[in-house]
Amino acid sequence: MATHSHDHAHIHDHGSGHAHARGHAHDHSHSHDAQSTKVLAWAFALTLVFMIVELGGGLLAGSLALLADAGHMLTDAAALALAWAASHIAARPADARRSFGYQRTRVLATFVNGCALLFIVVWIAFEAIQRLLDPRPVEALTVIWIGSLGFAVNLLVFMLLRRGHSHDMNVSAAALHVIGDLLGSLAAIAAAIIIFFTGWTLADPISSLLVCLLIVRSAWSLVRRSTHILMEGTPEGLDVEELRRTLEQRVPAIRDVHHVHLWLVGPHDPLMTMHANVIAGANHVAVLRETKAVLLQHFGIAHATIQIEEDECVDADCR
Repeated sequence: MATHSHDHAHIHDHGSGHAHARGHAHDHSHSHDAQSTKVLAWAFALTLVFMIVELGGGLLAGSLALLADAGHMLTDAAALALAWAASHIAARPADARRSFGYQRTRVLATFVNGCALLFIVVWIAFEAIQRLLDPRPVEALTVIWIGSLGFAVNLLVFMLLRRGHSHDMNVSAAALHVIGDLLGSLAAIAAAIIIFFTGWTLADPISSLLVCLLIVRSAWSLVRRSTHILMEGTPEGLDVEELRRTLEQRVPAIRDVHHVHLWLVGPHDPLMTMHANVIAGANHVAVLRETKAVLLQHFGIAHATIQIEEDECVDADCR
Protein backbone atom coordinates (compact mmCIF):
# COMPACT_ATOMS: atom_id res chain seq x y z
CA MET A 1 0.00 0.00 0.00
CA ALA A 2 2.89 2.36 0.84
CA THR A 3 4.44 1.70 -2.55
CA HIS A 4 1.20 2.55 -4.33
CA SER A 5 0.93 5.84 -2.40
CA HIS A 6 4.50 6.71 -3.26
CA ASP A 7 3.98 6.10 -6.98
CA HIS A 8 0.77 8.11 -7.09
CA ALA A 9 2.32 11.03 -5.20
CA HIS A 10 5.42 11.04 -7.37
CA ILE A 11 3.39 11.20 -10.60
CA HIS A 12 1.03 13.83 -9.22
CA ASP A 13 3.91 15.99 -8.01
CA HIS A 14 5.41 16.26 -11.48
CA GLY A 15 2.26 18.06 -12.56
CA SER A 16 2.59 20.72 -9.85
CA GLY A 17 3.79 24.31 -10.02
CA HIS A 18 7.29 23.14 -9.02
CA ALA A 19 7.54 21.19 -12.26
CA HIS A 20 6.56 24.34 -14.16
CA ALA A 21 9.23 26.33 -12.31
CA ARG A 22 11.82 23.68 -13.09
CA GLY A 23 10.77 23.68 -16.75
CA HIS A 24 11.24 27.47 -16.88
CA ALA A 25 14.68 27.13 -15.29
CA HIS A 26 15.51 24.32 -17.72
CA ASP A 27 14.60 26.53 -20.71
CA HIS A 28 16.69 29.35 -19.24
CA SER A 29 19.61 26.93 -18.86
CA HIS A 30 19.28 25.84 -22.50
CA SER A 31 19.41 29.51 -23.56
CA HIS A 32 22.67 29.95 -21.63
CA ASP A 33 24.03 26.71 -23.15
CA ALA A 34 23.31 27.96 -26.69
CA GLN A 35 25.08 31.25 -25.91
CA SER A 36 28.07 29.41 -24.44
CA THR A 37 28.36 27.21 -27.56
CA LYS A 38 28.30 30.25 -29.86
CA VAL A 39 30.86 32.16 -27.78
CA LEU A 40 33.20 29.16 -27.72
CA ALA A 41 32.97 28.88 -31.51
CA TRP A 42 33.96 32.55 -31.95
CA ALA A 43 36.77 32.22 -29.40
CA PHE A 44 38.12 29.15 -31.22
CA ALA A 45 38.06 30.93 -34.61
CA LEU A 46 39.91 34.02 -33.29
CA THR A 47 42.53 31.92 -31.48
CA LEU A 48 43.14 29.68 -34.51
CA VAL A 49 43.53 32.63 -36.90
CA PHE A 50 46.02 34.43 -34.65
CA MET A 51 47.93 31.19 -34.04
CA ILE A 52 48.51 30.98 -37.82
CA VAL A 53 49.61 34.66 -37.89
CA GLU A 54 52.00 34.11 -34.98
CA LEU A 55 53.41 30.94 -36.55
CA GLY A 56 54.10 32.81 -39.79
CA GLY A 57 55.67 35.73 -37.92
CA GLY A 58 57.87 33.41 -35.91
CA LEU A 59 59.11 31.60 -39.03
CA LEU A 60 59.80 34.87 -40.89
CA ALA A 61 61.60 36.45 -37.93
CA GLY A 62 63.33 33.25 -36.82
CA SER A 63 61.99 33.82 -33.30
CA LEU A 64 61.86 30.71 -31.10
CA ALA A 65 59.88 32.65 -28.49
CA LEU A 66 57.10 33.40 -30.97
CA LEU A 67 57.10 29.83 -32.32
CA ALA A 68 56.76 28.52 -28.75
CA ASP A 69 53.89 30.92 -28.10
CA ALA A 70 52.24 29.80 -31.36
CA GLY A 71 52.47 26.24 -30.07
CA HIS A 72 50.84 27.36 -26.83
CA MET A 73 48.03 29.02 -28.79
CA LEU A 74 47.56 25.79 -30.76
CA THR A 75 46.87 23.98 -27.48
CA ASP A 76 44.45 26.78 -26.56
CA ALA A 77 42.64 26.35 -29.89
CA ALA A 78 42.40 22.60 -29.18
CA ALA A 79 41.06 23.33 -25.67
CA LEU A 80 38.44 25.71 -27.06
CA ALA A 81 37.46 23.17 -29.71
CA LEU A 82 37.05 20.53 -26.98
CA ALA A 83 34.99 22.92 -24.85
CA TRP A 84 32.80 23.79 -27.86
CA ALA A 85 32.24 20.11 -28.69
CA ALA A 86 31.37 19.36 -25.06
CA SER A 87 28.93 22.28 -24.92
CA HIS A 88 27.33 21.13 -28.19
CA ILE A 89 26.99 17.52 -27.03
CA ALA A 90 25.71 18.55 -23.58
CA ALA A 91 22.76 20.31 -25.25
CA ARG A 92 21.40 16.96 -26.47
CA PRO A 93 18.23 15.78 -24.69
CA ALA A 94 18.20 12.67 -22.53
CA ASP A 95 17.60 9.38 -24.34
CA ALA A 96 17.26 5.68 -23.57
CA ARG A 97 21.03 5.20 -23.24
CA ARG A 98 21.73 8.44 -21.32
CA SER A 99 18.72 8.91 -19.04
CA PHE A 100 20.38 11.88 -17.29
CA GLY A 101 21.29 13.51 -20.59
CA TYR A 102 24.79 14.60 -21.65
CA GLN A 103 25.54 17.35 -19.12
CA ARG A 104 28.53 15.48 -17.71
CA THR A 105 30.32 15.96 -21.04
CA ARG A 106 31.11 19.47 -19.80
CA VAL A 107 32.72 18.05 -16.67
CA LEU A 108 34.83 15.62 -18.70
CA ALA A 109 36.00 18.47 -20.95
CA THR A 110 36.87 20.55 -17.88
CA PHE A 111 38.92 17.68 -16.45
CA VAL A 112 40.81 17.12 -19.73
CA ASN A 113 41.45 20.86 -20.18
CA GLY A 114 42.61 21.22 -16.58
CA CYS A 115 45.05 18.29 -16.94
CA ALA A 116 46.30 19.69 -20.28
CA LEU A 117 46.88 23.07 -18.66
CA LEU A 118 48.90 21.51 -15.84
CA PHE A 119 50.97 19.65 -18.44
CA ILE A 120 51.58 22.92 -20.34
CA VAL A 121 52.63 24.67 -17.12
CA VAL A 122 55.17 21.90 -16.38
CA TRP A 123 56.47 22.09 -19.96
CA ILE A 124 56.84 25.90 -19.87
CA ALA A 125 58.58 25.71 -16.48
CA PHE A 126 60.99 23.07 -17.81
CA GLU A 127 61.78 25.19 -20.89
CA ALA A 128 62.25 28.28 -18.70
CA ILE A 129 64.73 26.47 -16.47
CA GLN A 130 66.61 25.27 -19.57
CA ARG A 131 66.84 28.87 -20.79
CA LEU A 132 68.04 30.07 -17.41
CA LEU A 133 70.89 27.56 -17.64
CA ASP A 134 71.51 28.21 -21.35
CA PRO A 135 70.31 31.74 -22.35
CA ARG A 136 69.28 32.21 -25.98
CA PRO A 137 69.08 35.39 -28.07
CA VAL A 138 65.63 36.96 -28.42
CA GLU A 139 64.53 39.31 -31.22
CA ALA A 140 62.96 41.77 -28.81
CA LEU A 141 61.34 44.19 -31.28
CA THR A 142 59.54 41.40 -33.19
CA VAL A 143 58.31 39.89 -29.92
CA ILE A 144 57.02 43.30 -28.77
CA TRP A 145 54.95 43.89 -31.92
CA ILE A 146 53.50 40.40 -32.33
CA GLY A 147 53.17 39.96 -28.58
CA SER A 148 51.10 43.17 -28.39
CA LEU A 149 48.82 41.93 -31.16
CA GLY A 150 48.52 38.58 -29.40
CA PHE A 151 47.64 40.34 -26.14
CA ALA A 152 44.83 42.26 -27.90
CA VAL A 153 43.42 39.07 -29.48
CA ASN A 154 43.62 37.12 -26.23
CA LEU A 155 41.94 39.96 -24.34
CA LEU A 156 39.07 39.96 -26.86
CA VAL A 157 38.68 36.18 -26.59
CA PHE A 158 38.78 36.35 -22.78
CA MET A 159 36.09 39.06 -22.69
CA LEU A 160 33.90 36.93 -24.97
CA LEU A 161 34.26 33.91 -22.69
CA ARG A 162 33.72 35.71 -19.40
CA ARG A 163 30.80 37.97 -20.34
CA GLY A 164 27.87 36.36 -18.57
CA HIS A 165 29.25 32.81 -18.72
CA SER A 166 31.18 32.46 -15.45
CA HIS A 167 28.51 29.94 -14.26
CA ASP A 168 29.73 27.33 -16.79
CA MET A 169 32.65 25.25 -15.54
CA ASN A 170 33.45 24.17 -19.10
CA VAL A 171 33.71 27.79 -20.34
CA SER A 172 35.75 28.71 -17.23
CA ALA A 173 38.25 25.97 -18.08
CA ALA A 174 38.59 27.30 -21.64
CA ALA A 175 38.90 30.86 -20.28
CA LEU A 176 41.74 29.75 -18.01
CA HIS A 177 43.69 28.57 -21.06
CA VAL A 178 43.20 32.03 -22.58
CA ILE A 179 44.29 33.69 -19.31
CA GLY A 180 47.49 31.66 -19.62
CA ASP A 181 48.09 33.12 -23.07
CA LEU A 182 47.03 36.60 -21.93
CA LEU A 183 49.54 36.55 -19.09
CA GLY A 184 52.08 34.90 -21.37
CA SER A 185 51.74 37.70 -23.95
CA LEU A 186 52.00 40.35 -21.22
CA ALA A 187 55.06 38.67 -19.70
CA ALA A 188 56.67 38.26 -23.14
CA ILE A 189 56.12 41.97 -23.93
CA ALA A 190 57.55 43.06 -20.56
CA ALA A 191 60.55 40.72 -20.94
CA ALA A 192 61.12 41.87 -24.54
CA ILE A 193 61.12 45.53 -23.46
CA ILE A 194 63.70 44.74 -20.77
CA ILE A 195 65.82 42.81 -23.27
CA PHE A 196 65.51 45.58 -25.89
CA PHE A 197 66.80 48.27 -23.51
CA THR A 198 69.21 46.26 -21.33
CA GLY A 199 70.11 43.09 -23.28
CA TRP A 200 69.33 40.98 -20.20
CA THR A 201 67.97 37.80 -21.89
CA LEU A 202 67.19 36.04 -18.59
CA ALA A 203 64.11 38.27 -18.32
CA ASP A 204 62.33 35.95 -20.80
CA PRO A 205 62.53 32.66 -18.82
CA ILE A 206 61.96 34.44 -15.48
CA SER A 207 58.73 35.98 -16.77
CA SER A 208 57.62 32.52 -17.98
CA LEU A 209 58.13 31.04 -14.50
CA LEU A 210 56.06 33.83 -12.94
CA VAL A 211 53.21 33.08 -15.37
CA CYS A 212 53.39 29.38 -14.43
CA LEU A 213 52.99 30.24 -10.75
CA LEU A 214 49.93 32.37 -11.52
CA ILE A 215 48.22 29.66 -13.60
CA VAL A 216 48.96 26.44 -11.70
CA ARG A 217 46.66 27.12 -8.72
CA SER A 218 43.58 27.78 -10.90
CA ALA A 219 44.37 24.79 -13.13
CA TRP A 220 44.61 22.51 -10.09
CA SER A 221 41.29 23.89 -8.78
CA LEU A 222 39.56 22.96 -12.07
CA VAL A 223 40.99 19.43 -11.99
CA ARG A 224 40.00 19.00 -8.33
CA ARG A 225 36.42 20.25 -8.84
CA SER A 226 35.80 18.19 -11.98
CA THR A 227 37.27 15.07 -10.34
CA HIS A 228 34.96 15.59 -7.35
CA ILE A 229 31.92 15.61 -9.66
CA LEU A 230 33.13 12.58 -11.66
CA MET A 231 33.59 10.71 -8.36
CA GLU A 232 29.92 11.45 -7.46
CA GLY A 233 30.98 13.74 -4.62
CA THR A 234 28.47 15.74 -2.58
CA PRO A 235 27.88 19.18 -4.14
CA GLU A 236 30.00 21.89 -2.50
CA GLY A 237 28.02 23.94 -0.01
CA LEU A 238 25.44 21.22 0.70
CA ASP A 239 25.60 19.78 4.24
CA VAL A 240 23.83 16.41 4.52
CA GLU A 241 23.34 16.71 8.29
CA GLU A 242 21.83 20.18 7.92
CA LEU A 243 19.53 18.87 5.17
CA ARG A 244 18.35 16.03 7.44
CA ARG A 245 17.67 18.38 10.35
CA THR A 246 15.80 20.87 8.15
CA LEU A 247 13.49 18.21 6.70
CA GLU A 248 12.78 16.67 10.09
CA GLN A 249 11.96 20.11 11.53
CA ARG A 250 9.91 21.51 8.62
CA VAL A 251 7.93 18.43 7.59
CA PRO A 252 6.00 17.35 10.76
CA ALA A 253 5.10 13.90 9.44
CA ILE A 254 8.77 12.89 8.96
CA ARG A 255 10.32 11.09 11.92
CA ASP A 256 13.66 10.26 10.36
CA VAL A 257 15.62 10.92 7.16
CA HIS A 258 18.33 8.45 6.16
CA HIS A 259 20.11 6.91 3.18
CA VAL A 260 20.72 10.41 1.82
CA HIS A 261 22.80 10.49 -1.37
CA LEU A 262 23.68 13.75 -3.15
CA TRP A 263 25.67 14.17 -6.34
CA LEU A 264 25.97 16.30 -9.48
CA VAL A 265 25.25 15.28 -13.07
CA GLY A 266 26.60 18.51 -14.55
CA PRO A 267 28.43 21.44 -12.94
CA HIS A 268 25.19 22.84 -11.42
CA ASP A 269 22.64 20.02 -11.55
CA PRO A 270 22.28 18.39 -8.09
CA LEU A 271 20.44 15.10 -7.78
CA MET A 272 19.34 13.37 -4.62
CA THR A 273 17.88 10.10 -3.31
CA MET A 274 16.70 9.59 0.27
CA HIS A 275 14.50 7.50 2.57
CA ALA A 276 11.94 9.23 4.80
CA ASN A 277 10.43 7.37 7.76
CA VAL A 278 7.00 8.89 8.52
CA ILE A 279 4.42 8.60 11.30
CA ALA A 280 1.64 6.03 10.97
CA GLY A 281 -1.28 7.21 8.87
CA ALA A 282 0.64 10.07 7.26
CA ASN A 283 -0.55 11.31 3.87
CA HIS A 284 2.25 10.21 1.56
CA VAL A 285 1.24 12.61 -1.19
CA ALA A 286 1.38 15.58 1.23
CA VAL A 287 4.72 14.44 2.67
CA LEU A 288 6.26 14.23 -0.81
CA ARG A 289 4.92 17.66 -1.76
CA GLU A 290 6.22 19.31 1.43
CA THR A 291 9.58 17.54 1.25
CA LYS A 292 10.19 18.53 -2.38
CA ALA A 293 9.18 22.13 -1.63
CA VAL A 294 11.68 22.34 1.26
CA LEU A 295 14.46 20.78 -0.86
CA LEU A 296 13.85 23.25 -3.69
CA GLN A 297 13.46 26.38 -1.53
CA HIS A 298 16.25 25.76 0.99
CA PHE A 299 18.79 23.71 -0.96
CA GLY A 300 18.07 24.33 -4.66
CA ILE A 301 17.44 20.62 -5.29
CA ALA A 302 14.79 20.21 -7.99
CA HIS A 303 15.33 16.52 -8.77
CA ALA A 304 14.87 14.21 -5.77
CA THR A 305 13.76 10.58 -5.55
CA ILE A 306 12.17 9.92 -2.14
CA GLN A 307 11.26 6.56 -0.67
CA ILE A 308 8.51 6.79 1.96
CA GLU A 309 8.67 4.29 4.85
CA GLU A 310 5.94 3.91 7.48
CA ASP A 311 6.11 2.32 10.95
CA GLU A 312 9.23 0.23 11.44
CA CYS A 313 12.34 1.20 9.49
CA VAL A 314 14.11 -1.80 7.95
CA ASP A 315 17.41 -0.04 7.17
CA ALA A 316 20.47 -0.49 9.34
CA ASP A 317 21.34 3.20 9.58
CA CYS A 318 17.95 4.45 10.87
CA ARG A 319 18.19 6.73 13.87
